[in-house]
Amino acid sequence: MPEATTPEGQTMSNWINTTISYVRSRAARNDKGQTAVEYLGIIAVVVAIVLAITGTDIGNTIYTAITDKINEVIGG
Repeated sequence: MPEATTPEGQTMSNWINTTISYVRSRAARNDKGQTAVEYLGIIAVVVAIVLAITGTDIGNTIYTAITDKINEVIGG
């Protein structure tokens, strides 16, 4: 996926990289179990992916495919 060139995209990209680095460093410490920060990091990455998908043509393609299949199932 190409990097965003807008200031907002760069801020999000930097924030995601920082979050991923933190999660990796926590995993390297051999701690047992997940912490709230790790869960928040995972949620942040998922939100970033969803935002990236919804802001592109692929997001619209996925949405259209899903709604078409739902309409086929319910007969609408």
